[in-house]
Amino acid sequence: MKRFALNSFPLDGKNVFLRVDFNVPLHAGDVTSDRKIRAVLPTIEYLLQKRCTIILATHLDRPEGKVVESLRVAPLVKVLRQLLPSVPIIALPDCIGKEVRQAIAAGKPGTIYFLENLRFYREEEENDVAFAHALAEFADFFVNEAFGVHSRNASVDAITRFLPAAGGFLLEREIFELSKALHPQRPAVWLIGGAKLDKIELIKQVLKNADRLLIGGALAFSFLRAKGFAVGHSKSDYDSIMTARKILKTRQASKIVLPVDFIAADSFSSRAKTSIVSAADIPANEICLDLGPQTIELFKRHLRQARTIVWNGPLGYFEWAHFAVATRTIARFIGTLTATSICGGGETAEAIERYHLLDKITHVSTGGGAALSFLAGEKIPALTALEKNYVRFRKKIKW
Repeated sequence: MKRFALNSFPLDGKNVFLRVDFNVPLHAGDVTSDRKIRAVLPTIEYLLQKRCTIILATHLDRPEGKVVESLRVAPLVKVLRQLLPSVPIIALPDCIGKEVRQAIAAGKPGTIYFLENLRFYREEEENDVAFAHALAEFADFFVNEAFGVHSRNASVDAITRFLPAAGGFLLEREIFELSKALHPQRPAVWLIGGAKLDKIELIKQVLKNADRLLIGGALAFSFLRAKGFAVGHSKSDYDSIMTARKILKTRQASKIVLPVDFIAADSFSSRAKTSIVSAADIPANEICLDLGPQTIELFKRHLRQARTIVWNGPLGYFEWAHFAVATRTIARFIGTLTATSICGGGETAEAIERYHLLDKITHVSTGGGAALSFLAGEKIPALTALEKNYVRFRKKIKW
């Protein structure tokens, strides 16, 4: 279905409500990664060129409908001011209400008004229509740059009832790049890791598009258990094992490549004693926290043949250096290849940034769970809202 394009709107001198996803990591009150903020700069700069007044809104973490002082947006405002030093950026004390309305009404074009954390109101995550209307009353147009917000929040869904809405340049790029995974150049090799066992459902969809599926992280143990292997204290659960067993009985199971060895530890500790163990001989009292050297080489052989690579999830417990070898090695290897490489998920993006590989990967999604949902072929509520908005407003805008 169609959506409005941002550059089709008559934006000159208008007020634009810009929903972003600046839900970035903080440490001691400072932003530790500004990647998501930088990613939105092209849209912000475009709106400023149009002499728009920008009402910028984001959530930060999960304050659950109450004011949490440590989750105010002040650190985000500080970073944005550093990135746009010549632009007036005014931090407002709330995201709705008379004071906010008066400040914006008195403002000048080319100003950014940074609203307070949207999730200080429970109505945001409840997709409350009245709350959305209170946000919309500040603006003439709505622009969604929060691809990572894939649930029905008021500031991405209900708000589209009240304003003509378009996706920003980042959101449209996310869709364009992630769509390459759904319609890939072949061979297409997927690499799925991470600790979340609910990715088992994603695997069902992946097998429809992948020529090879390499499985690492905790997911691998559900499949090994399903094949009858003992995995010691390594993470798995009954439901995931049963689902893996069903997947392994399908014709597409021949696409799956499982690890052949691991780095096992005698305890869940960064200082644990480690050893290399075969996937068929994992000690009963140990836990596997990284892929072994044979598996790394096996995965490299498959990746080397790919024209499209899709990666989601670290391959070991990469937070500890002893167990980051597979994630680091494979990330660097993918960075040397000419294949189209698409990486999604918060931890995967964190790893790529940590190893200074952002410029070596074709696309590193800002979407986290939204990227996974898109890759699984699920409907994204925010995109559906934009499509409905096109139908609602296409004849109402004075072009």
